Amino acid sequence: MVDEKDIFQRSELLLGGEAMERIAQKRVIVFGVGGVGSWCAEALVRSGIKQLTIVDSDSVCASNINRQLMATTETVGQVKVDVLRQRLLTINPAAQITAIHEFFNAETAESFHLENYDYIIDAIDSLKDKALLILLACRTEAKLYSSMGAALKLDPTRIKIAEFWKVQGDPLARVLRKRFKREGQYPERKFQCVYSDELVEAQGEGKGSLVHITAIFGMMLASLVVQDAIK
Repeated sequence: MVDEKDIFQRSELLLGGEAMERIAQKRVIVFGVGGVGSWCAEALVRSGIKQLTIVDSDSVCASNINRQLMATTETVGQVKVDVLRQRLLTINPAAQITAIHEFFNAETAESFHLENYDYIIDAIDSLKDKALLILLACRTEAKLYSSMGAALKLDPTRIKIAEFWKVQGDPLARVLRKRFKREGQYPERKFQCVYSDELVEAQGEGKGSLVHITAIFGMMLASLVVQDAIK
């Protein structure tokens, strides 16, 4: 049996014991464990987060394999959050990983009890549900970190972090802002976003995406949690 102290030895050398204890005490929920959220969840657990809830309604399909952490030829057809939970527990068996196979939407929002978390990670694709999560998360005391669009990107050096209203060059952020203005509902406080100002034309129908972009989005979201937790 691997000792938990040994798992985080290198992290503690950099951050110190007190910081690692603070990280372990934080409660995080990740909405959407696809190309962005799956890598974020893994980075969080490898960084010492022990209380993690992962939410997604989908099962693994073949088209996920190019960019989603838990998607392999052996996991196609399995529930994403269940497969990811199993993997995360092999990294740290002492972690408390809650897997919720459910949509986040207007009907289910209250059941997630957002007020119980220190950090809320938005890696949702659906515009309507993403907007709702942002509005509700900003009414809690939890820190919200949101992923903007990771599709149609090739250049990792164009990935950035900015406050939502200052994000530039990202179509998803622009559409969200228009939606908030049209409906007269605005996030009650500021929150940080990971985004890219690059836009590449698709070679076929739909919006393609690559793992070196989606994974960096996820890692940067995780970094925001870690950096805030150790302050």
